[in-house]
Amino acid sequence: MVVGSSGLSVRAPSQNLCGCVRKEKEVNMGSSSSSYAPKTIYLDVDGKVQKVVFSRHCSPCDIKELLCSSSNIPRNTAIMMVDPEGALVSIDPTMPTNSPNSLYKVVPLSTGQLGEKEDMFQNVLSQVAEQFSRAFRINELKTEVTNRLAMLEKRVELEGLKVVEIEKCKNDLKKLRDEMTSRGGGRVNCPCKYNFSDDGKKVTPRRDVPNYPKYTLSQETVEALKKPTFDVWHWEHNEMLSCLEYMYHDLGLVKEFNMNPITLKRWLLAIQENYRNNPFHNFRHCFCVSQMMYGMIHLCNLQEKLTLTDMGILMTAAVCHDLDHPGYNNTYQINARTELAVRYNDISPLENHHCAVAFQILSLPECNIFANVDPEAFKQIRQAIITLILATDMARHGEILDSFKQKVDNFDFTNEEHVTCLKMVLIKCCDISNEVRPTEVAEPWVDCLLEEYFMQSDREKSEGLPVAPFMDRDKVTKPTAQIGFIKFVLIPMFETVMKLFPQIEEIMVQPLRDSRDHYEELKQIDDAMTETPEATRKDSRKLLVPAKI
Repeated sequence: MVVGSSGLSVRAPSQNLCGCVRKEKEVNMGSSSSSYAPKTIYLDVDGKVQKVVFSRHCSPCDIKELLCSSSNIPRNTAIMMVDPEGALVSIDPTMPTNSPNSLYKVVPLSTGQLGEKEDMFQNVLSQVAEQFSRAFRINELKTEVTNRLAMLEKRVELEGLKVVEIEKCKNDLKKLRDEMTSRGGGRVNCPCKYNFSDDGKKVTPRRDVPNYPKYTLSQETVEALKKPTFDVWHWEHNEMLSCLEYMYHDLGLVKEFNMNPITLKRWLLAIQENYRNNPFHNFRHCFCVSQMMYGMIHLCNLQEKLTLTDMGILMTAAVCHDLDHPGYNNTYQINARTELAVRYNDISPLENHHCAVAFQILSLPECNIFANVDPEAFKQIRQAIITLILATDMARHGEILDSFKQKVDNFDFTNEEHVTCLKMVLIKCCDISNEVRPTEVAEPWVDCLLEEYFMQSDREKSEGLPVAPFMDRDKVTKPTAQIGFIKFVLIPMFETVMKLFPQIEEIMVQPLRDSRDHYEELKQIDDAMTETPEATRKDSRKLLVPAKI
């Protein structure tokens, strides 16, 4: 679970709409082509140098969001960037690089500078509100809310309105939904978008999957997919979908479960569309976890030790493990008494929700990859997937790891209880495995996670709810956020797995130790920088103390 100030990736217009790239495009992951070389700029943030790294394929919008985050400016604020002479610098991937001796500065624009698009959006919103005020029947109001929201979202996408205005629109629509609920006695408001009364409408893929030639990965990419060093930031969503599809074919799961290949494509597309655009818990995180699971299967030679059904359970649980994550953790759900917390009695509300959405998707005939599996066998597969997804609740970390420690010294691959415990630990390892990856891949995830944490803590403060110190933007830093987690959660768990699979030490455990050392060095630097001004102030105060008479 780690992030940094770089690594944005955006959808390229060259992709088709069916979950993979065109036939003639060969995806090459392993090379360090200059086209993927990141660009680095340096900012003046409150008198300190802030290094910002981003991909040359980022959109200006993505770069602006990154600059806001790096400059401690709310992410949706309109900004401009100036050089030391005060000249404007264009905010796009072609902007000139600078050095720590010639710092750029990010300046927020005043409200009056936001332009005519905001005024237009306010007019549209006023018209929508006026139309809603005329609605008197609940069913008509529900239909109008849905239609207006779809129209506004499409208009926002086409006209490129700023994200801050989208949020204003959503807030106003949320108020209208609340009013609708109070009038109709409907569901309790909840920050989760998924509603079990929607009859599967939200889990149906919006794009059809046409017949097209089988997508082929380069041999270099095929080999890179099996390793923790795989750079997940270089891939568009359609390319990630194609890689996931390849994994299912390569492991023999399509043949084992007699999957219709087109159904597999539709299922993966529905999965992608039911991950939200959160800073951290998004479809790219889903791909990270699934790719790490695929890598561990190869690295640990699990195909020789587990059944193909076990492989299918591991991969499918990894793909589905964070479906429809709202960006607010279980602690918030429980403290805020959301619908999910009430529905699941405060017991792993998010993980239970992920499972429910996963099987709602599989209940659709066009997305059911297990349609040709015997009903009794499917019951066992379903229960096993639920068990693994529920195991990703970090509140159960100690319980699951202690159980595995008791079995690992005398592990029996023929013992069903032992194998189930191993699968639970494997999905836990993959879920929080970002620090296993190279620093340039792992560190951007820290910024993503902290951004999501800060969103939650800001909301908790505004709602008068308890705030965890490690999520408070006024208390946490990258080093303090990572050191304890790596030392007391990641390393002990991966070292326990290493007892069963010694081959992971060099590839997975040693990078964790290196990452721990890296963040401890950063903390020492931060501590030294904090102590120096304090010592200077104390010396100054001594000079001001009057002599005794």
